[in-house]
Amino acid sequence: MISARTSAPHGALAAGIWRIADPKITLASVASMIVGAAAAALAGPIAWRWLAATVLGIFAIEAAKNASGEIFDWDSGADTGVAEDERSPFSGGKRVIVDGLLTRRQTAWVALVAYAIGAAIGLAIAIEREPAVVWLGLLGVALAYFYHAPPLALAYRGLGELAVALAYGPVIAAGTYLVQRHTVDRLVLAPAVPLGLAIGAFLWVNEFPDARADAAAGKRTLVVRLGRRRAARAFSWLVAAAYAAVVALPLLGLPWSTLGGLVGLPLAIRAAARLRRFPETPAEQIPAQAATLGSFVAMALGLGVGLLAARWL
Repeated sequence: MISARTSAPHGALAAGIWRIADPKITLASVASMIVGAAAAALAGPIAWRWLAATVLGIFAIEAAKNASGEIFDWDSGADTGVAEDERSPFSGGKRVIVDGLLTRRQTAWVALVAYAIGAAIGLAIAIEREPAVVWLGLLGVALAYFYHAPPLALAYRGLGELAVALAYGPVIAAGTYLVQRHTVDRLVLAPAVPLGLAIGAFLWVNEFPDARADAAAGKRTLVVRLGRRRAARAFSWLVAAAYAAVVALPLLGLPWSTLGGLVGLPLAIRAAARLRRFPETPAEQIPAQAATLGSFVAMALGLGVGLLAARWL
C-alpha cells in the first residue's frame, strides 16, 4: 500500500474538505429531504428554522461518512487500487489521501468534527423540537459510519447497497418529516421506497468502475459478487422496481400527482441501456452514472412537486 503523507501540501486542506463535502453527491440527501419536506408541507405548515437545522445536520453526517470512509478504504487498499482509467467523477472514492490533499490524520479530524457537528445539531433538535429524532439519527449515523468501518463494514460484505437505500430513502425522508410533523406515516414512507431503490441503483452503477480494485481489496460489493455482466442485467431490474413503486403510490392512497416521479424514467432507461452495452468499460460507464443520478434527482423532484401540487388539486 502507498504510504500516507505526514503533511499535506500548503493550501490543500480547503480543497480536500471541499472534495469530501462533494456537492454533486450531496444531491442525493437533498433529494430525499425534498420529498420529506414536501410530504410535511402537504400535512401542515413548515417550520423553516427546523428544516434548515435538519439540512445542516444531515449534510454534516454525510461529510463525516465520506471522510471516515476515505480512511477505511485507504487502509484496505480499495482507493489506492483504482487505476487512472477506472476513475470517474462519481466513483473511486474521494481520494483526498491518495491525491495528497489531506493526510490520514487530517481526514480523521475532518470526520470527527463533522460527526460532532451533526450530533450537536441532532441533539438540539431532539431537545427543542422532537425527541424521537434521536432514534432515526442514531440509525443514520450507524449506517454512515459502519458502511465502511469494521466490524460491520457493510460495503465490504455486499450490504452497502441496502444501507444506502435505507439511509437515502426512508431514513432521511422520514427524519425530515418527523422534525416537522412529530410523527412518521404512509405519506412519507410510501414515496421513500422508490426513492431508496433509485439511490440504491446509483450506488450500484458506481460500483462498476471500481469492481476490479474492490475485488482485489476484499470489498465484496454486489457488482463484485455477481460479476459486471450479470450485475448490469440486475441493474435494469432494480430501476424497473423503483419506477414500478412510483406507479403503485396512488394505489396506496397517495395523490395521483405523485406519478410526477416518473419524470426520471427516460434517464433510467438510458442508463440501463448504456450499462448493458458497456459493462466492462469504465470510461463508457460515466454517462450511465450521470444518467442514474439525474434519474434519482428527477424522481425526487417529481415526487416533491406532486406532493405539493396535491394541496391545490
